[in-house]
Amino acid sequence: MREKFDIELWQPRTSIGRAVREGRITSISEILRKGQRPKEPEIVDALVPNLEEDILGISMVQRMHKSGRRTKYRAIAVVGNRDGLIGVAHESGGEVGPSIRKAVTVAKLNIVEVARGCGSWECGCGRPHSVPFEVTGHSSSVYVTLRPAPRGLGLATAEVPKIMLRLAGVKDVWAQSRGQTRTTLNFALATFDALRQTAKVALREPYMKRVVIGPAGEASG
Repeated sequence: MREKFDIELWQPRTSIGRAVREGRITSISEILRKGQRPKEPEIVDALVPNLEEDILGISMVQRMHKSGRRTKYRAIAVVGNRDGLIGVAHESGGEVGPSIRKAVTVAKLNIVEVARGCGSWECGCGRPHSVPFEVTGHSSSVYVTLRPAPRGLGLATAEVPKIMLRLAGVKDVWAQSRGQTRTTLNFALATFDALRQTAKVALREPYMKRVVIGPAGEASG
């Protein structure tokens, strides 16, 4: 269960953290849209109180050392607020618990905004329930393509992307993947790359009015 964050007990170590602590920055979008990154997980905890966490996979990683075989546990974590924000990370450690906590912490630091809209010609409802256009992301040999879907279709994809899309706030999508999708890490990173691409595409002004970038209450246009 996620612990409740108390901003009064937080001692920021960065200028952005101090600005958040003092109330000069009140939205994670103010940071991300300037091309900056949160350097402290507490920044995300303070600005996105409804952030959810999920573990996509835990695997055992072994390597040979001159003193013998070394074993570590790799955890893949995803965080999201179900409203246009998502972060993914993987970390390794000698024990499962610390590896999960490290992965969740880094996932918060990797948080990005996701653009949502109604890009399906079959729908046209104008609500931000799907992706606004087709995007493709990749990691190693894995490629993931997300296509706009009509409202009510749901998430037509495998379990790993489905978890991530839900946490990102995407409710309907057609997804296609190729490569070694049995490798959970690359599958997750390819999906994350595709979601990140949605906010990188430059849109013309008339179309921007039909697209929500990041949390719905902070959308521009």
